[in-house]
Amino acid sequence: MQENDRDLLPEGLGDRLPQQAWASQAVRRAAHDVLASHGYTRVETPVLEFEKALASRMAGVQVRRMFRFMDPVSLRTLALRSDITAQVARIAATGLAQAPRPLRLSYSGQVVTVKGDGLDPARERLQLGAELIGTDSIDAVAEIVELAIETLRAAGATGVSVDFTLPDLVDTLSAEALPLPAANIEAVRRMLDSKDAGGLVDAGGETYLPLLYAVGPFDAAIERLAAFDVDGVLASRIAGLRAIAARVSDKARLTLDPSERHGFEYQSWLGFTIYADGIPGSMGRGGTYAILGGAGLDPEPATGFSLYPDRLIDVLVSGSSEERKLFLPLGHDREVAARQRAIGWITVAALSEGDDAVALGCSHRLESGEALEI
Repeated sequence: MQENDRDLLPEGLGDRLPQQAWASQAVRRAAHDVLASHGYTRVETPVLEFEKALASRMAGVQVRRMFRFMDPVSLRTLALRSDITAQVARIAATGLAQAPRPLRLSYSGQVVTVKGDGLDPARERLQLGAELIGTDSIDAVAEIVELAIETLRAAGATGVSVDFTLPDLVDTLSAEALPLPAANIEAVRRMLDSKDAGGLVDAGGETYLPLLYAVGPFDAAIERLAAFDVDGVLASRIAGLRAIAARVSDKARLTLDPSERHGFEYQSWLGFTIYADGIPGSMGRGGTYAILGGAGLDPEPATGFSLYPDRLIDVLVSGSSEERKLFLPLGHDREVAARQRAIGWITVAALSEGDDAVALGCSHRLESGEALEI
C-alpha cells in the first residue's frame, strides 16, 4: 500500500475546528478588552524576522528554540518568532523610542518553537500579553500581576493562582553575602531550580540549602526567606514582594518559590508564573526585564506578562453548550432575519431546497417570523 501523507500535519501542529476557533477568538477579544481598558495599546508584529533582531533585544532569548532559514532576498538568516515579547521590545526601542514612558503595549498572535515544552508536545501556541515599558518598579510589577489575573479571569479561567520567584537570586547573593566561585554559580542555579539538595552541596552551595525550604504558600514562605536573609541583601526584594502580594492577595492564591529559574531566562529581579484551576500546567509567565538598545544606549527597564491560553480554549470548548442556530428557509424575510441576529441568534440561510436544518447544526427554524424549535 502506498503511503499518502499529503493531509498530515507536522508533529506539534494542529488545526482549530469551528468551535475551537470561535473559543480562541472569544478569549482574544475578552483579553484585549481588559488590556485596552487599562490603557494598553495593541500592536501587531510579523511572524518572522531577522534572527539577529529577535535574539539581540533581550538577554537570555534562546535562539535554538526558533525555526531558522535563509532569506533568498537578503541572504540573511530569518527566524519564526518563538516569543512576541522580544518583538515588542524591538518596537519600543525603535518605532516607539520617542513615545512617552511608561509605555503600555498589548499583543496576541501565534508563536512557534522547534520543540515542545516538557511534556507538552505542542510547537505552535497562541501568546497574548502586555508590556509596561520604561519601569520595573514595585508599582509597575503590581499593575502587571493584577492585570494578568484580571485578563485570565476575563478569558474564562477560574481559581487563579500566582507563584512568585526571584530570578537573579543567586547572582545577588553570590556577589556579597554568600560568595561562590564563578565556575560554580551556574551549577548552584541549576541545583536550586531542580530542588536537588545533594547536588547543591556537591556544587559548593551548601549555604544556599535553606532556600529549598522557603517555598509554598506566600505568607509562610516569605517569612522563611526573610529569616534566611540575615545580612539584609534581599531586604528590598522581600519588601517589594510583600507590597505586590498585599495588592493582589484578594484576587488569587499566592505562593513563593524564590529559586525557580526555568522559563525566566530573561527576567531580572522578579518573575511570576500564573495558573488556573482545571488547566494542566501553567497559563503563562511574567516579570521584570531589560530591553537592550543600540550602541551606547543604556538598557531600558520593563515589566510584562505573557499568557498561553490554548489549554483554556480546549477546556472552554469541552464545557460549552450546543450553539443555538436559527435556520432560514429559502425566501425568508431578510428584515426579520436581521432582527433575529440583532437579539443574539446565529442564523444559517438555506441556499437550496435540499439544505437540511438539522444536518447544518440548527436548533430552530424561522417560520412566520418566529424561531420554532426543531
